[in-house]
Amino acid sequence: MGTFHDDHGDLHGITVVVETSTDLLYVGRCHEENDNRVVLHDADLHEKTPGGPTREEYLDKAMRFGVWAKMPTVVIPRPEVIRLCRLVDLATG
Repeated sequence: MGTFHDDHGDLHGITVVVETSTDLLYVGRCHEENDNRVVLHDADLHEKTPGGPTREEYLDKAMRFGVWAKMPTVVIPRPEVIRLCRLVDLATG
């Protein structure tokens, strides 16, 4: 039987998208979410840059191919989180 992490939230172990108020967008495996923070493992980051891919283009590629984990762990302060959802939910609307 596997290890249970009831205190980590319903999204524990799921690939999620975290949209922030700082124009940063993270995609990674949710480790923990609570009132103070969201912790992701094996995460990638999209930052708006001139001439770079849009968020929509980045997310489309992430849904089709996954992400290259550039950050082993990232901690995002909960007050900065605008949206937290499963990556697969974006594909189905």
